[in-house]
Amino acid sequence: MLRTASFVTMLTALGATTALAQTDITWWHGMGGRNGEVINEVAQKFNAAQTACHLTPLSKGTYEEALAAGIAAFRSGEQPDILQVFDAGAATIIAAKGATVAAEDLLTQAGKPFDRNAFIPGVRSFYADATGKFIGMPFNSSAPIMYVNTEALAKAGVTAPKTWEEFEAIAPKLKAAGYIPLTASQLTWQFVENFKSRNNQQFATNGNGYDATEGTEILVDDAHTVMMFDKLKAWADAGYFGFYGAGWADNQKPFEEGKAALWIGSSGSFGGLAKTATAPFSADFLPYWQALGEGKQSFIGGAALFAMAGKPAENTACTAEFFSFLTQPEVQKFYHQATGYVPITTAAYELAKSEGWYESHPVAEVGIKQLMLPAGDWTRGYRMGFFPQIRSIEEREFNRIFSGEVTPKEALATVQTEANALLAKFAKTAN
Repeated sequence: MLRTASFVTMLTALGATTALAQTDITWWHGMGGRNGEVINEVAQKFNAAQTACHLTPLSKGTYEEALAAGIAAFRSGEQPDILQVFDAGAATIIAAKGATVAAEDLLTQAGKPFDRNAFIPGVRSFYADATGKFIGMPFNSSAPIMYVNTEALAKAGVTAPKTWEEFEAIAPKLKAAGYIPLTASQLTWQFVENFKSRNNQQFATNGNGYDATEGTEILVDDAHTVMMFDKLKAWADAGYFGFYGAGWADNQKPFEEGKAALWIGSSGSFGGLAKTATAPFSADFLPYWQALGEGKQSFIGGAALFAMAGKPAENTACTAEFFSFLTQPEVQKFYHQATGYVPITTAAYELAKSEGWYESHPVAEVGIKQLMLPAGDWTRGYRMGFFPQIRSIEEREFNRIFSGEVTPKEALATVQTEANALLAKFAKTAN
C-alpha cells in the first residue's frame, strides 16, 4: 500500500528528515501460539507495505496481563502506541480518562476514509460509545456458535436444533444413541452475555452500561436468566448437558473425542477443531428460546486495538496508518483465514466469499452470518467495569449450581449483588 500524499506531508511537517524516515511504533497484545504468530505476520505485511512506519508487536502474556501492563505503562508515561484489549476489559480502558484516542477520531483526523456501516453489523457497537463512535478498532472478533457432531445426529436420527425447545426434544434421542447431548465452554460468554443478546434481553441499566458508568447495575437474576440456568441444571441432572468446570478446553474435549453431539464454542475455534476432532462436524447458530421471541444477533467476543494517548504526533499518524491498513479487505481476509476470527468488514467477507472460501470451509461462515442477523434493542453489547472479576464471580457460582450447593436463583442473586458492588466501586475509581 502506498503512502498517501497527506500522510507523507504530515510526517514531513513533523520533522521527518527524508521521505523515507521511519517512525517506530509498538503494539502490545495478549495472544500466543499460532494467533501470536499471525500478529507478527500482520505486522510484517504492514512494514513491507510502506516505508514511513515500522510496527513492532510484543506479547504481554494473557489478555488480562496485557491490559494491566498497558494501564500501568500509561500511568508511568511508558505506554505502547497500540494496546489490544479484550471484550471484558473494554470498559476499563475506555473509562481511563485521557488514556486513549478514539479510533474513529484518529482516522478521520488523519484524513483516512472511515465508514461505520462498512463493518459487519454485530461488530460495530461493542467497542463504540453510546453515539456509535468507534473508540477501539475491532480486531480479533468471534461469535459463540454451536458445533455439531454430524455422525452423532445421524445415528440418533435427528437434525441440529435451531432453538432450545428443539434441543429439549432431541436430547433424549442423542443420549439414547450413546452421546452427551450438549457441552459448552465459558458459560459466562455463552449463557449469560449471549443469552441476553440472542434473546434480546436487557443486560444492565444505563443502556447496558453504554450511557453512563455511574449507577450502572447488572441484571442477571431476572426470571428469564434464572430459567436458562434452571434448564441447564435440569439437563445436567438428566444426562443431557455435560459441565466440566470453567476451563474452556475441558468442555471442548468431549466434543473433540466424539463423545458429545453438540458443543457451544467460539467461531474462532473451527481451525483448531478441524485438526483435533475425531468425528466429522458442522456448525450452526447459537440456539435461542422461541418462547422469548425471534433470535437476534449475538455479542462479539475477542478483542480490539486501542490507540494510546500521549504519543508524539508522528507516532499517532503511524497508528492511524496501521488502523487503516487493517481494514483493507485483503488484510482482513488474510487474518480471517489464518486464524478463524471473523472478518470485521462486509467487503472482506464478500471477498472471501467470491473466492469460494466458504464452499470449502462452510463452518467459517456461521459466525459471520450470526453477527449479521437482525439487531434488537439489547444486541450491541455491554459496557461494565471490572467485568473480568464479574466473570470470575459467575464462574464460582456456576460451579456451585452444578455441584448442587445452590439453586440457580440463589447463585444468580449472589452474582448480581457482588457484581453490582464491583460496578459501584468502578464508578468511583474510574479515572
